[in-house]
Amino acid sequence: MWKLTIASSFVFALFALPSVADTTSQQWMTIVEVKKTGDHCVNDSNCFNRYHPNIPAVATANVGDMIVLHTRDALDSEFTIDSVPADLATVDLGLVHPMTGPVSINGAKRGDAIEVEIVDIAPDQYGYTVIAPGFGFLRDIFTEPYIVNWHLTRTGAVSPELSGVTVPYEAFPGSIGVMPGEPEIQMIKAREADLAGAGGVVLGPSAAGALPASVCGESGSHKDDCLRTIPPRENGGNMDVQQMQVGTRVLFPCFIDGCGVFAGDIHYAQGDGEVSGTAVEMGTVTTLRVKKIHKGKGSSMDMPATLGNDQIIDMEPTRFYQTVGIPKKGKGEIPPSHGYLGGEKIANLENLNEDLTVAARHALLQMIDYLVSEHGLTKEQAYVLCSVAVDLRVGQVVDVPNYVVTAVLNLDVFDKYRF
Repeated sequence: MWKLTIASSFVFALFALPSVADTTSQQWMTIVEVKKTGDHCVNDSNCFNRYHPNIPAVATANVGDMIVLHTRDALDSEFTIDSVPADLATVDLGLVHPMTGPVSINGAKRGDAIEVEIVDIAPDQYGYTVIAPGFGFLRDIFTEPYIVNWHLTRTGAVSPELSGVTVPYEAFPGSIGVMPGEPEIQMIKAREADLAGAGGVVLGPSAAGALPASVCGESGSHKDDCLRTIPPRENGGNMDVQQMQVGTRVLFPCFIDGCGVFAGDIHYAQGDGEVSGTAVEMGTVTTLRVKKIHKGKGSSMDMPATLGNDQIIDMEPTRFYQTVGIPKKGKGEIPPSHGYLGGEKIANLENLNEDLTVAARHALLQMIDYLVSEHGLTKEQAYVLCSVAVDLRVGQVVDVPNYVVTAVLNLDVFDKYRF
């Protein structure tokens, strides 16, 4: 009888509650959403592809707000699921990278640091990886255009151009950061000009295709000071660090009041190295949240830093194949990365001294050979797979002259090992 009374009381209490739809109607988040408009960045007032502190914020958020950014693919491309290598002729590198934002954070000042949590990344259904002539780690070897079109879900990426391969979903922002301030703009321009003068590869300010046009374009107010987005710098940007997974928090120094948070160039998956120059590129809906403002901390930071938990462990392969590279090259060869500061001096050397770049190249070339000989891939397919699924890792930097870089492939990308 007692049990019946309790049950009856519980039923009565349920019917006495205020009427609601279901749990969907219960909401606690404050959402700041920055949507896309138009087909391309040039048609979108919420999109930019250069850095300058005078680029106006498109939204304002408080600490704790969910900042929902609708992002475009890295090339602001017109690629489709049926694209072919000839379509790369339509790519304009002056449009790289389209960023969504910036978003001003209330209470953040120059000299502070903000802690940005990556909350969620919802992928588009289509993505791509390309080999663009003149770009990429092995640009002297892979000189013809190539594209792999990916079908994307949260459980894996597959492609008709790479039959029997499934790349796991390990999304992260290829580009995420804050706006540089005026002092940083001038400092960066000066040091990059010095590098260019020494023969280094530098993409200086260019108004061609620059957005927003009112600030960075041909008639823009600061066209000579708008920085390109390709190199990562103190403000973050195109860092391409795959460990910045959902659930991690990234610390950014603030160089302007409000910081100017942005993101774009989101990657479905990428190997450490992104060797072809692209990962699995896609558009997304990416959610960020500023967890905390660290007052005064930014003035002591040199670069962004990441706080994480078990994300790196989750990304580790259960079975793998690894190649080992040392600073070894062909006689007469000058890698494109060494074509300045008297690079011709190394032409006749087969072994370089303490050189991680050449060691990485050596490891990567061996991995490509393995994929071709053991898995039947073409060299182009192998290079693309390395870009999205092979991690270049430093082995040691003490055993002179031969520092070691390894290339690690997660063999589970091949369906034959999993099914």
